[in-house]
Formats: sequence, structure tokens, C-alpha cells
Amino acid sequence: MDKSEIADIFEEIAVLLELKGENPFKARAYVNGARVLGNYEGDLGKLVAEDRLEELPGIGEALHQKIVELVKTGHLKYYEELRASVPEGLLGLLDVPSLGPKKIKALHEKLGVTSVADLEKACREHRVRELAGFGAKTEEKLLAGIAQGREYASMHRYAEAWAQAEEIREALRGHEAVIQLSVAGSLRRGREVIRDLDLVASSREPKEVMDYFVKLPGVKQVTNHGTTKSSALFESGMSADLRVVSDKEYPYALHHFTGSKEHNVAMRQRAIARGKKLSEWGLFEIAPGKKDAEEKEGRLVPCRTEEEIFSALGLQYIPPELRENLGEIEAAEKGEIPRLVEWPQLRGTFHCHTNWSDGRNTLAEMAGEARELGLDYLGIADHSKSSFQANGLNEERLAEQIGMIATLNSQVKDFHVFAGSEVDILKDGRLDFSDDVLKKLDYVVASVHNAMSQDEEEMTARVIRAMENEYVTMLGHATGRLLLEREPYKINMEKIIDCAARTGTWIELNCSTWRMDMDWRWWHRARDKGVKCAINPDAHRIAQFAMLRHGVTIARKGWLRREDVVNTLSLAAMKRELAR
Repeated sequence: MDKSEIADIFEEIAVLLELKGENPFKARAYVNGARVLGNYEGDLGKLVAEDRLEELPGIGEALHQKIVELVKTGHLKYYEELRASVPEGLLGLLDVPSLGPKKIKALHEKLGVTSVADLEKACREHRVRELAGFGAKTEEKLLAGIAQGREYASMHRYAEAWAQAEEIREALRGHEAVIQLSVAGSLRRGREVIRDLDLVASSREPKEVMDYFVKLPGVKQVTNHGTTKSSALFESGMSADLRVVSDKEYPYALHHFTGSKEHNVAMRQRAIARGKKLSEWGLFEIAPGKKDAEEKEGRLVPCRTEEEIFSALGLQYIPPELRENLGEIEAAEKGEIPRLVEWPQLRGTFHCHTNWSDGRNTLAEMAGEARELGLDYLGIADHSKSSFQANGLNEERLAEQIGMIATLNSQVKDFHVFAGSEVDILKDGRLDFSDDVLKKLDYVVASVHNAMSQDEEEMTARVIRAMENEYVTMLGHATGRLLLEREPYKINMEKIIDCAARTGTWIELNCSTWRMDMDWRWWHRARDKGVKCAINPDAHRIAQFAMLRHGVTIARKGWLRREDVVNTLSLAAMKRELAR
């Protein structure tokens, strides 16, 4: 295991110890150990191999032994036994909003709560409000959180769904009977949250492909096994449907099962108006004198690709991300579908965290990973001082980091790191640092991290005040949502977009798999107002740079072109833009 994975385990051990009511100093030792590992810039494996772990400050003998065990074996007996000693239901309670280890411990000890079902029953019987530190409002919030969790139970975030779909797709590609293969459904359209996976394949031997699919590694349960469609539930909790058709039928099936339903209805109506019928089986000419045609009746209009289906209906090709019946068919009829931004066009990114605040990797490691990805520049934006829970930087530490970034830039000639900060927007709209501090930075990301219960008028005025500061470059995660966890705070996005257009403030597309914020439904309006987008991963570790690809998908879904995304600019152009 690497240092980041070990730090994650130490943090979970701290939570488990709190749930069990162990000595708080013991739990804190693991939190501190995780932080020390996060701050260590060397090779942990080498340190263990050379028996030099004593060089890590604050790592006692107990943690020392556990680090060695994890590095050498990838397992930790103490952690596995500790996890087994805590009822699984208690761990599930951590997913309920506003519940932390201390409150869960109180609920368990005082009311015997061991699961979400127990908690819901206790809330409905008004027993929770009787506990110290809870109350009637807490009961209401807990019930709302439980209901929200139940609603979200069958949903999955885009990046997680894509990872599962890629695993299935790679496995199916290995079967010799598969000719063509694609992900379809809401995942192909770039929806930020999906319910299940859809895949479409072509083959001359559909039964062989189906038999292979239902026996793939990770299949937990087969819910349907047919000759042209099979469904399986995977151990990840995701369900997947596979449809296999002939090569001739493939483009029609791919278009149909990509959807959306609304897009398909509009396309079918367009076909009928032109004497045709469009279905998953093909595009057919309706026989003269008939108002309709059965599936597979009439003359097939041969189309080898989706592009040819659109062309046969007098339309420009519509990329999958736009197929929501939100104006794409009208635009395609006029030849006004834009050339959407593409992943290779990104030259850099901003809003990334290091171990100076709550990131897992060092400044050098983050820069090295961005460079390895082929980017030309990277913006570091660690948290400001008010985000104390994220180890936010005060003025002195920020100045030190700016100096460190300058040193790094002097040592590397073909890559540049911009010095920034994710500065908290305080409750009244002021910023966490003074203008004298802000003007020393290359850029500023202004974000809301607290007081999220303000009403819409207060929150909107608060954010606008921050955006009007001349040193604010971009607005971070505009609505504060956490997909499948936390609803957006109340804010008037029309006014925010208008303010961005007036002040020249960029709005970030925060492509963290938990955020995808600003929502894709607002980007078309922002684009038309001249607002620029910055696609940022909000990366807290090097692995999260992978989210940039998904961010491009969401940008495409918002109708964004290369010129609408600022981090498609070259390094030289970006330096000029930030200076301006």
C-alpha cells in the first residue's frame, strides 16, 4: 500500500475508535498519523525497507508497526478486527447527513440504535429529541436525510458508473464474437447521476455473447438471461443491461438505447413527418397509403452509423451528450450544433489541493502528475484560514507556499505552477483574506464552505459581493451540492451568471465526482452570456486528476466549445489572461 491508502485506513480507524468510545487521544493519534503520512514527500516503501520510519515525526511504535504491516502485506489485522467488532449498521449511519461518530455512539448507547431502520423508528417515536444535544429539529433533519438516502440508494455518480462500465466493456471486447460495442443510456449522454448501465453490442453469435456476459467476474446476480438482452447485478451494486443485435441493426439500437426518451420521441415524430418510422430496429420508409408501419415493415433505409441516421432525417449529427430534447434537434436542422470541447484541448487546470491543507499529495507530486498527463500548467488553490477543518492556510503559510511555488517554477522550464488560493466567502460576502494578500496571488477561487442554510436572497447577495471583488478570478462549486449526499444551497443562478458576465468572473465546472457543479443545465445560458468556464477537478490527490476527462463530458453536455473553456488556453495565453 502507498502512503495515501494507509492514511485513509488510519482515518477510518479513528472513526471506528470513536464509534466504540475508545480514548479520544488514541483516535487522535491515528488522525495525526494520517496527516504525517500525507505531508511526507519521500518514498514510504523505501523508508520501510531501510527501517528508517523513526524519521517520520509523531509516529509512535504502535503506528510504526502498522505502517510496516500495511506496506509489506497490504493488510492490517488490527484494522480488520476493529472493523468486524463494530456493527455494520453503525457504519451505515455515517451516511446519514449531520450524523458523526459521537452522535452515533450516543444513539447506540442510549437508544440501542444499530441501523438506519432503528434510527428512523426512534425518530418517528420522538425518542431522539429526548437525548441531550439532539432535539425536535434534529429529528426532522435525520428523517429527511434517511428519506433522501433511500431515494439515492439505487443511483450512482457518473465516475463510479463509468469505471464499472469500462470494466464490463473491456471484458466483452475480449470475446471473439463481439463485433461492435458501446456504452449507451444516460452514462453515454453524460448524466452526472445514473441508475443503471446500458451496453449495446453487435454479433453473429448473440447467445455466445450473452452466456459470456452473465458469467463475467463481479456478477452477483443474473436477473435476466435472454438471447438478445441480459441483465446482471454486479458486486459494485450497479445493474447492467446488455443488448446484442446484428451488425446491420447496431446503429439504430445504439441511437435508441442511448436516448433520452424525450429525444427519441422527437426523433420518431420527425421521421413520421417525413414518411418514415424510426425504432431500435431501423429507419423504415412507410409504405404508401399507410399511416404507420409495424416494426421491421417497409423498406429499410440503410445506415451504417448514427451519423447516417441523422443525415437521413435532414439533421446534422447530434453528439450523445446533447440528446435531451433541449433544442438540439432544432439546432441540428439549421446546422448549428457547435463543435464541442474535447479532452485533448485542455492545457491546464486550477483548484487543486496539496498536503499544505487537506490534500494527500505534495506540491511536487501534484505538479508531476499534471505534467505526466500532458498538461502545461497547474493551479494550486489550498484552503484559506477559515476552513480550519481542512487545515486552511493563514497569511504566513500562504506566503511560504507562494515562495515554494516560485522555487519550483525556477527549476522546471516546460511546465508552470500558478499560485492561488481557494478563499472562503464569509457569511456576509467578505473574503477570508484581505485584498493586500489576494493581490499577491496569480488567481483566486472564491467558494462557500459554511453557513449554507441562508435563504436564497442572502446567499445570492453574499456570493455576488465576493464576485465583485477585483481579485476574484473564479467562483468555485457554485451551488455547494454533493451528489447523492447534499442538496444545493438556495441561490439564484440566473443572477450569479449575470454577475459573472458583468464582472468577467469565471465560473468553474468542478468535476469532482461528488460535485459536477455548476450543473450542466446552466452552462448554455452562461455561454450565451459570454461567461467563461474553468474545468477543475478539485483534486485532493493525484488520482483525482482523472476527473478532468469527465469534466469535459459535462462541459460538452452544457454545449461548451473550446473557446468557452479558459483552460484550453496555452500557457503563454493563460499568463496574459491572468495578468489582465
